[in-house]
Amino acid sequence: MTQRATRLLRLLDALRGRRRPVAGAQLAADLGVSLRTLYRDIASLRGQGADILGDPGVGYVLRPGFLLPELNFSEDELEALTLGARWVASQADPELAQAAQRAITRIGASLPAPLRLALETSGLLVPAATPAQPAAPWLPVLRRGIRLEHVLHMDYADAGGVASQRRIWPFAMAFLGGFGMIAAWCELRGDFRHFRADRVLALRDDSERYPTRRHLLIRRWRAATGHGVGS
Repeated sequence: MTQRATRLLRLLDALRGRRRPVAGAQLAADLGVSLRTLYRDIASLRGQGADILGDPGVGYVLRPGFLLPELNFSEDELEALTLGARWVASQADPELAQAAQRAITRIGASLPAPLRLALETSGLLVPAATPAQPAAPWLPVLRRGIRLEHVLHMDYADAGGVASQRRIWPFAMAFLGGFGMIAAWCELRGDFRHFRADRVLALRDDSERYPTRRHLLIRRWRAATGHGVGS
């Protein structure tokens, strides 16, 4: 999804959550965009059929009933989406689980009734992760670090319980039957390393970009380890 499409969906969600007109300046501040961008996005949504009432200086409100254009999915595709969302809800951190549920709800709202029913009543289930453990509070930090290509400061305990401090360049994370495995460049070792997520003691992001691009790290990691080749 493009940055603009994501922004339009966030604007729709912000308007749907309000019953009274909201000032453009407030919407722009909530969404982290300029007023000019907000006005352009409102015009774009109106062009797609959104019944947004209001004008600059007055405030904006979305009249009920607007749906995104219908999406055409096969039943197999819907089952795949539902199964994926349920797996995320079972295996990932609460923030990502909620995002998966919002995505399924948004997709369901754009489907014709028969397909929406198929989405809501899918019989494909995912068992709860075992052993059941609360998600580590730093998992969202890790995901953002991967996405934004940030150096992360990590306190880590090895299999013997010996703790160390690392600076890592995370570029991927795999979910392996109850725990996650982080793939990263480790500055301490000067090489690629894999870290069990359940052995991370603390993680901090100071918004420092690592000095290469994530896709290049993945390419080098695959060449060095053979992991992920063909996937």
